Amino acid sequence: MSSRADALKDKEPELVADLWLYSTEQGGRKGAITLGWGCPCSAQRTIGEGWDGYPLLGDQAMKPGETRRAVGFVFLSGATAADKLRASGKFYLWEGRFIGEAVVVPPRLSK
Repeated sequence: MSSRADALKDKEPELVADLWLYSTEQGGRKGAITLGWGCPCSAQRTIGEGWDGYPLLGDQAMKPGETRRAVGFVFLSGATAADKLRASGKFYLWEGRFIGEAVVVPPRLSK
């Protein structure tokens, strides 16, 4: 495991989202992502404001075309990024092109 993956494995998520990586045929990546991988995340599907985000994938790689529910994310900008992306309700993953999207899962109301 890389040192970045080691640093992320015990992090608490700043935001939780249902994540979909576009298939390679849809313009997505050619290979899987693993814990430690990160990319800019943007509230709009245009090149503009974005924040470096890291999906907390655990021990299982995520392949192009795959959808995963309730994936935690941490951001280099911390709460600033999480708050802006949470407010948008949806965000996009960028790696030289848009390779995926995520729909924010609202936090559960505590009793």
